Amino acid sequence: MSEEIVVVTIDDDAVILNGIVSVLKDKYKVRPFPSAEVALKFLEKNNADVILLDCNMPPNMNGFQALEILKNDERLKKIPVIFLTGETDGAAEVRALEMGAVDYLRKPFEPLSLMTRVKLQAQLSAYQNKLEEKVLEKTKELHNALAQLKERDKVTLEMLAELSDLRDHDTGAHIRRTTLYSEILVKDILANPKPGYELTKQQGEDIVEALKLHDLGKIAIPDNVLLKPGKLTDEEFNVIKTHTTEGAKMLEKSLATFVKKDSLLETALQIVYGHHEKWNGTGYPRGLSGEKIELAARIAAIADVFDALTSVRPYKKAFTIQEAFDIMYNDSGTHFDPYLIDIVKRHEKDFADIVENNR
Repeated sequence: MSEEIVVVTIDDDAVILNGIVSVLKDKYKVRPFPSAEVALKFLEKNNADVILLDCNMPPNMNGFQALEILKNDERLKKIPVIFLTGETDGAAEVRALEMGAVDYLRKPFEPLSLMTRVKLQAQLSAYQNKLEEKVLEKTKELHNALAQLKERDKVTLEMLAELSDLRDHDTGAHIRRTTLYSEILVKDILANPKPGYELTKQQGEDIVEALKLHDLGKIAIPDNVLLKPGKLTDEEFNVIKTHTTEGAKMLEKSLATFVKKDSLLETALQIVYGHHEKWNGTGYPRGLSGEKIELAARIAAIADVFDALTSVRPYKKAFTIQEAFDIMYNDSGTHFDPYLIDIVKRHEKDFADIVENNR
């Protein structure tokens, strides 16, 4: 007798039950029940590999009712059910199969036929269970591999961002602060939906993560221009402005290698290309205005400029936090998106805390 394979058989005819036990007992652990109610009670705490279910068991629950209960139970619905019946009505057979029974056996049955059908369903059930285990195992392995790749991508992005930031800053604090500023803006937008400012959670996460690359193109700017301590000439400023287009070229080249779109890099492209555009159209490199500037780029502009104002640069001292707010508010509707400036006003303390805690 196999200790692994359990066959539950349900029939109100004691002769039939004894006959099934007699046929199967040498190969399977048979659990006979005279009613569906008693069998279902057993199955609440026990498992089975195959169920033999009689169609008619008056005046108790019939086989169709029992099958419906089995198929609506997440744990039990995968157990193969073989219907047993003394009826010759084909409609009952069709109904049982449509409800999820895997086979149909008419009584009186041939012992060899019963044994063969139970063996087949037990084997199929065992195979399906092993297959599901394999799928779960492979899914877990794939999930772990993807998580590792995602973590590696994040580390690579962080290193690339810091490399670009260190070209003209002493530490990576600029990236950290601008990321935190953008996170405040994104959270407020998500919490207060407004037409024209719709963001999904994933889009918000992409903006915060991608903002780290906003100055990627500075890698291509010569040191004598990028690190010049004094005022830039018009020619030198034109060179500085190319960090938007140079960064965009790098990202476009990377995106061209993807079969499917990468939302993070697509967002990074919007930010790198557009974070120096201005609300009134006087920015660069495309001279876009208003909502033609991608929302991600408008968010990046506020984070980048606020940090520039409150930080020491080779060509300027740091403004006080209040001076920086005053400048930003004065440029609402010209340099900056007025709605995003309103968000800054609601979170002045949060912005100030970032300045104080991340010098």
